[in-house]
Amino acid sequence: MITVSKEDYLKAILEAASEGQQVIAATLAHWLSVSPPAVTMALRRLKKDGLVRVQADGVLQLTPSGKEIARRLTVRHHLIERMLHEVFGMEWYKTHDEAERLEHAVSADFEARLVQKLGRGGICPHGNLMSPESPAMRKRRGLKQLAFAEPGCDYVVNSVYERDRRLLEFMDSRGIRPGARLRLVDRNYDQTLTLATDAGTVPLGGSAAEKVWVEAATRVSAAKAEGARK
Repeated sequence: MITVSKEDYLKAILEAASEGQQVIAATLAHWLSVSPPAVTMALRRLKKDGLVRVQADGVLQLTPSGKEIARRLTVRHHLIERMLHEVFGMEWYKTHDEAERLEHAVSADFEARLVQKLGRGGICPHGNLMSPESPAMRKRRGLKQLAFAEPGCDYVVNSVYERDRRLLEFMDSRGIRPGARLRLVDRNYDQTLTLATDAGTVPLGGSAAEKVWVEAATRVSAAKAEGARK
């Protein structure tokens, strides 16, 4: 039987791996805010069910069955976020937490209705695609983390890390949200950035800037112009 708890563990493994992390038991304890003994017990059950493999070095891998369950849950999470934002107008920085609570209750029939209403694919309110992307995949799409952007250049925010509600609210208050245009004015000696956004000139710490993926504004403008010609 696939319980809510098992689904949460499987999705956490998929998402943490997509963030480029080496997923071990301690990763899950931190990711899900649970105790190490709780993780040990959960992994024992997931291994018994044939959903997770534990390598000799402790790294966790999803089996094909485990990955299928995790991917199905991420799709439902994505659709719920879009529904909350696009249909009900919920603020973009609130949708993740709501979707975390609702994703387990979505039936296959309701999922099909959401796809019919919203379309398959698309981006969530945080700018993320339906399938989790690794940092390498984002870079192949021409994206870069704001922390490594070039001073004096204009960028458009592509996506923001969605699992930290306080961070999302902080970003929103400073005009840093998906689709927003900003200029990197300067990078200070301590890696703090000075940004020009629609909220004015704002500072942003290096660790927070690593949670924001941006695209050169010139690339975005060129893509829009190309789309308009078609």
